[in-house]
Amino acid sequence: MRIAIAGSTGYIGGRLVPRLLADGHQVRCLVRAPGKLNDRPWASSANVEILQSNLSDTDALAGQLAGCSVAYYLVHSMMSAEGDYSIQDRNLAFDFATAARKASVERIIYLGGLGETGPNLSEHLASRREVETALGSTGVPVTVLRAAMIIGSGSASFEILRYLVERLPVMVTPKWISTPCQPIAVENVVAYLAGCLNVPETTGQTFDIGGPDAPCYREIMRIMAEELHLRRRCIIPVPVLTPRLSSWWIQLVTPLSNAIARPLAEGLKNPVVCRDMRIRSLIPQDLLDVRHAIRAALQQLNSNQIETNWSMAGKIPGDPDWAGGTVFRDSRNITINAPAWAVFRAVCRVGGGHGWYAGDWLWKIRGWLDLLVGGPGLRRGRRDPEMVQFGEALDFWRVVGLDRDRRLALRAEMKVPGEAMLEFTMVPSPPDRCTLTQTALFKPRGLFGLVYWYSVVPLHNYVFSGMLAGIQREALRIAAVGHAA
Repeated sequence: MRIAIAGSTGYIGGRLVPRLLADGHQVRCLVRAPGKLNDRPWASSANVEILQSNLSDTDALAGQLAGCSVAYYLVHSMMSAEGDYSIQDRNLAFDFATAARKASVERIIYLGGLGETGPNLSEHLASRREVETALGSTGVPVTVLRAAMIIGSGSASFEILRYLVERLPVMVTPKWISTPCQPIAVENVVAYLAGCLNVPETTGQTFDIGGPDAPCYREIMRIMAEELHLRRRCIIPVPVLTPRLSSWWIQLVTPLSNAIARPLAEGLKNPVVCRDMRIRSLIPQDLLDVRHAIRAALQQLNSNQIETNWSMAGKIPGDPDWAGGTVFRDSRNITINAPAWAVFRAVCRVGGGHGWYAGDWLWKIRGWLDLLVGGPGLRRGRRDPEMVQFGEALDFWRVVGLDRDRRLALRAEMKVPGEAMLEFTMVPSPPDRCTLTQTALFKPRGLFGLVYWYSVVPLHNYVFSGMLAGIQREALRIAAVGHAA
């Protein structure tokens, strides 16, 4: 079949595409930022089309959906932390359904949220229900799969769980710690999504999907601690912690921001267990229990084989508009006796566990200050210790420009009174030399922006000069290893 996927740059969509290709389908990826897919191994396949798409433009979207038998809808604005995500999600789903009807798409497949219906449903889960209704409002049959916590390396829920257990030997938690939950391994989710294509009986139906066991969150944390080879965690539930307070605590301890953590925390109050098991007979597979799902995710994490990560979802604004107004520039260069590919690899190692080559203690202070004012800080780290992809997060930066062996551009997502970028460009010169230029750009916002720039300028010579020297050392090491190999 020819299959369209809205959300192929997201956590689930990025794993579903290679599965569909392996099954022999043609895949059309409808994405807001095509550059996010440049480095995916499957992006160059002859059976993949990548189209830049605006899901709110129904006429253009209908043209992009034309010829597709099935369309997957895997879009969720909450992960982008964009304003009122529930209204945006509902509107985008209706526009998508309208375009699908115009394009004569035979059915839509949607991954929603598991949870009992009723007035006490959290805003997060209620939004998922509204999306289901909007997708089915134009007459195109919709297959809905409802999942609770998805356990997989890089998923938002898994990262919250892992960081809380790793960093807190004693936890004071809300009473939701005893709420039952039926997690499912990410590979099982992908298998169900792909399997629906071969089972006509799933058309127009809603299914609960979950693993074989349904422990409470306290038990899941205990299993996580055991799989991390940590001592048993002391968990103290109290009735006074609200979802708002819980989300701020999650932001402090884990890589997720308060904007994303709050709706997730609110959803924890609802029991999320499967009431309908029909999908298991229609699409049989070996379901991983919680322990084996966690173990598989940790193995991928430890071996640096994370296919997709929650932090890659969302809008990428691209380069700032530097036209007009004052733009401060700090540009430095160095000639390195190493080829451009080695210099590029050294540059791509910045952030995460590698640090920033110089003044790591200053970067850590800046990260903590950013956390205090609601920014991401340094918690997000990086997906892979060696390579980067367009659109992914590096600590409190975002990759907005990537030209292999030539350029890496990072846009600041820290709380800062203006717009900031850090850019590295490599110009090769024979025989095996390269000139590396490192440029910091800052467009201040108001008087506070000017004060901010002049307050950090004295630190630039230490931090940026040291960074260039560190990149030079690392590039020479990489080049020597490469030649030796």
